[in-house]
Amino acid sequence: MSTYVYGIVAGSHPALPDGLKGVGDPPRPVRLLPAGDLAAVVGEAPEGLRPKRRDLIAHQTVLAEAGSTGCVLPMRFGSVAPDDDTVTGVLTERADHYRERLRALDGRVEYNVKASHDEEAVLHRVLSANPEIRALTEANRRAGGGSHEDKLRLGQMVADAVRTLEAESAAELRRILEPAAEAVSAGPESTGWLANLSFLVPRDAAGKFLDTVEQARGALPHVEVRVNGPLPPYSFVDPGPARPAGAEVVGAETGE
Repeated sequence: MSTYVYGIVAGSHPALPDGLKGVGDPPRPVRLLPAGDLAAVVGEAPEGLRPKRRDLIAHQTVLAEAGSTGCVLPMRFGSVAPDDDTVTGVLTERADHYRERLRALDGRVEYNVKASHDEEAVLHRVLSANPEIRALTEANRRAGGGSHEDKLRLGQMVADAVRTLEAESAAELRRILEPAAEAVSAGPESTGWLANLSFLVPRDAAGKFLDTVEQARGALPHVEVRVNGPLPPYSFVDPGPARPAGAEVVGAETGE
């Protein structure tokens, strides 16, 4: 039976709560799988696992329970190994790396910050800051909308100005928030977001970080800022050295 891996902890990590269950229907029991001075939080991997809401929540719940009593290196949803021996083999192979990550991330949480533009506010800002765009807009208005070529030219000018403003807004958001965190990781670009950033924050400094987010909102009124957290520090758990044969799935889902 395949082994589902939730995360990695120190071998001295306290026992998990009695009856803790994770993914699957019915939910599978969760246990600690020791490997030297490390251990993996694991369970039986159900067949045909898909990212359904119930199982995503179960995965997060297990990590929250494990993280409530000590540092845990979280694995992404769907991290599955062929068997327990593969998991312990990976932990043994990468022991130095995982020990270093456990020390570095102890007492830290992640906040993911995504930002997008308020379209109306951005258009107002673009028009007020660009005399050429204002002039062409007014000329087109007086001409009953302007020629096809003028409309295309105006549209391209506005699009270019918005892209420039997006880059400037993303850089300014990061500049404001970065000093309030210990580390920052840029997430993959996606349509609709001008910034997708994850911040590593000491748990006892979370309030200060959230206050800084509010400062950023005040400084960037044309930007909509969304915060998700505190989260396990997914974006700051890297795979480490090359994986031993047969362990690709175990290490493939760490990080952001």
